[in-house]
Amino acid sequence: MRSLNIAHRGASSLAPENTMTAFRKAAELGADGLELDVQFSKDGKLVVIHDELLNRTTNGKGLVKDYTLAELKELDAGNWFSPEFAKEPIPTLEEVLAEFQGMHVNIEIKSGVILYPGIEKAVLDLVSKYKLEDKILISSFNHYSLVECKKINPEVPIGILYMAGLYEPWDYAKKLGCYSIHPLFYGVQPEIIQGCKENGLAIYTWTVDDPKHMAALNEGGVEAIITNRPQDLKEILTGGKQNG
Repeated sequence: MRSLNIAHRGASSLAPENTMTAFRKAAELGADGLELDVQFSKDGKLVVIHDELLNRTTNGKGLVKDYTLAELKELDAGNWFSPEFAKEPIPTLEEVLAEFQGMHVNIEIKSGVILYPGIEKAVLDLVSKYKLEDKILISSFNHYSLVECKKINPEVPIGILYMAGLYEPWDYAKKLGCYSIHPLFYGVQPEIIQGCKENGLAIYTWTVDDPKHMAALNEGGVEAIITNRPQDLKEILTGGKQNG
């Protein structure tokens, strides 16, 4: 059983992250799924963008939360990556879910640095609208947000995002009702893989861009590899590129 190929913010090594172009390119490349980030606009719309600040990935300045959806849609989210992507807009979560209903989507709720009360219900309402409960997985560094998701819909799969070395993370994850753990790939040791397998937890590890690491994690048996380079991971998973 090979690992799933999950495109981190889309095929973000080839197109501007968290844009429809990046997601479409990931689908064209044969990725199994997409990973994306959601925040609220000023008027409570779910927008797909990673940073709380607009400065890095758009021509806007300031906080996402201070702009309405209409204002965010006027920004250029592509030119920073390359002029060929000029005028690429910030997508809404609904636009992504509507177009990619056949793909597995890992939705990361960004509610920590800035808290977005009600974002969990908004995300789950949208998932329910498109009947995608069996296609999505919700993750967050804010584990309170994940607990809120389980309160709203106990059937929704959730996964804890973390960077540091959690001791026996399967125990903690099971307490929260998680389907998966989402560690930074440096923290995926053989004992972590074994412990999760014994406790029925999937591992979605991020952000894996080195082919040697991709090959080792696939051979180790992790359920999913989240990468900026789904094109490289596909070669490894299909035997086209070897570990080395």
